Amino acid sequence: MHAKTERRKKIQLSVRRKISGVNTRPRLTVFRSNTEIYAQLIDDVSGVTIAAASSKEKDVVAQKVNKTEKSKLVGQAIARKATELGVTNCVFDRSGYLYHGRVKAVADGAREGGLKF
Repeated sequence: MHAKTERRKKIQLSVRRKISGVNTRPRLTVFRSNTEIYAQLIDDVSGVTIAAASSKEKDVVAQKVNKTEKSKLVGQAIARKATELGVTNCVFDRSGYLYHGRVKAVADGAREGGLKF
């Protein structure tokens, strides 16, 4: 593993020790690859994914925008799915990434969509 990846994993584990998602307040986690971005709402008590959204979904792919704007659309999509399920509060888990750029765009999109964290 590269030093950068190891550092991210170490940060991810230290954050995971401090926060966990419950049914009333799930964990909104973000995974960022070079081309795509994924967001999940996870209930850590029962170990299930409540809702998920990614930049591969049809309504996001149809938009011809850059990666940061796609990330914002993913945030709005996960917020829309969460409100349909009756979830309004969550805990944001940046998965060891810096809160900047695409990760921040997901958070901003989720806040615009109505999620509180």
